[in-house]
Amino acid sequence: MLQSLTRFGELYDRAVTRFGGRARPGTARDALWLNVVERSQVADDVVSLRCGGTALPAWQPGCHLDLHLPSGLRRQYSLCGDPADPTYRIAVRTVGAGSREVQALQVGDRIQVRGPRNAFPFAGIGPVVFVAGGIGITPILPMVHAAAKAGLDWRLVYCGRSTKAMPFLDELPIGRVDIRIGRGGPLLRDAHPNGAVYCCGPSSMLGQVRSEFASRWLHFERFRPPPIVDGRPFTVELRRSGVSLEVPADRSALDVIRDFWPSVAYSCRRGFCGTCDVGGVRICVDRPAGDRLVLEEL
Repeated sequence: MLQSLTRFGELYDRAVTRFGGRARPGTARDALWLNVVERSQVADDVVSLRCGGTALPAWQPGCHLDLHLPSGLRRQYSLCGDPADPTYRIAVRTVGAGSREVQALQVGDRIQVRGPRNAFPFAGIGPVVFVAGGIGITPILPMVHAAAKAGLDWRLVYCGRSTKAMPFLDELPIGRVDIRIGRGGPLLRDAHPNGAVYCCGPSSMLGQVRSEFASRWLHFERFRPPPIVDGRPFTVELRRSGVSLEVPADRSALDVIRDFWPSVAYSCRRGFCGTCDVGGVRICVDRPAGDRLVLEEL
């Protein structure tokens, strides 16, 4: 784990140096209020929103925003525009109550956000293959443009159930793009063994990519947190609240705490961004060595 986090930091510093900006993983920025300045349908069930404000923080490919919705829900969406653009762009596919609430926003509406944060940094080193599945193109699209602009040796494999379900097809650079409709066939046939692969998509796609590419230079972003393997049940004590909660072997402390306290802060749920850090414990992934975890600040 420590080696993975060290490698993550090295990649992030390299990305900041190459592409500029200041969005650090785990940075707790003040909330921003943004205005929706553009709304468009970019694919079946996918709505794109551009939001603007004054002095927007810089970002790099791989960054995401935390949206604080009027209902109290919090959702994370990748920035999928141009880092040089004075607005932030996200794209939202219909998957549940949170996404429907975001898609209902109209031009002129205001939305509170935090970020940007980066839990999926692009190092800007070739050769590189990008793999995206459906809405998974959102963090990949800025990386592709950055790779093309930097003159890297790159290729994109973009998969979807139909072209109507695949956002931003018209924004992809010409050439080096392999559009796949439906399932079947290897995804990384031409990947260089010493190159890098960046992947965002459903779990089935990530499983196939991991089976085809055994290099340590595989970088991916999940739509959902990874399953807990070999977990043990434990008790989490919220000292300030005076409550003890039982955490099953197959759930995280964050999952259980959210049942009790839905507004608890979290973001990537992979241990990188630090949003859910409570007294040095990242409750989305950390488990105690024993049978009890005490959180003094909750």
